[in-house]
Amino acid sequence: MRILLTNDDGIHARGIQALIGELGSIAELFVVAPDRERSGTGHSITVFDPIKVIKAKLAGIKAGWVIGGTPVDCVKLASSKLVGDNIDLVVSGINHGPNLGTDVLYSGTVSAAVEGVIMGSPSIAVSLNSFAADTDFSFAARFTRRVIQNLFKNGMEKKTLLNINIPYLCPQDIKGIRITRLGVRNYENLFEERQDPRGNTYFWMGGGVLEEPQEEDSDVNAVQHSYISITPIHFDLTDYRLVEQYRKSFSQFSHLLGDANDIF
Repeated sequence: MRILLTNDDGIHARGIQALIGELGSIAELFVVAPDRERSGTGHSITVFDPIKVIKAKLAGIKAGWVIGGTPVDCVKLASSKLVGDNIDLVVSGINHGPNLGTDVLYSGTVSAAVEGVIMGSPSIAVSLNSFAADTDFSFAARFTRRVIQNLFKNGMEKKTLLNINIPYLCPQDIKGIRITRLGVRNYENLFEERQDPRGNTYFWMGGGVLEEPQEEDSDVNAVQHSYISITPIHFDLTDYRLVEQYRKSFSQFSHLLGDANDIF
């Protein structure tokens, strides 16, 4: 089994190091990860600057590279140039903090997993619900290994994309596993205005998570109630509820255009 490991916290982050220690016994590991913290980069890619690549020497892996780019850059480079397209699974994480609900749209961790599927490999994103500096990732790494072993035992489609969020609790206090859907996750979006020594204005973005009602089967609700959340997701953003409605309402669209010369 050949596993590509990446993240958005950087190659030296404790979450990915915990995965290296846990997964090295079950697979050939290839690590392609950012050179620094890249949280919140979403599905961005680097197109107007060169992407620096440096070989990484890490114990317990087959090969590794440090990338001066985004998490999605890492997966693209790994699949296209560094590792090749014979990757059995992409694992992104373990993220230092949760990726719940609409977090998945901003998350570099989840976006790297999405890119894995786009590039033809089943993928999982793993996040731990803790921001503490001394967070222990050992249980989350062990759980990830068990998930991977179960997936390969039972088989999985190439389009498999799982978003896993683990409560930061003692293992005996975790109530179980729930298969969930994305919940609601909004923020206060506070912007603190400051000025640099030259008098130019800049902002720091902050603000905590808003407390909002959650559906019982949501990922947010599961983690709040001490369950591990596993959410199957995909990147088809089509709103199928509206497809037929707009097909009907725009069926006479050509008559709305009038004379093309009048418009163009």
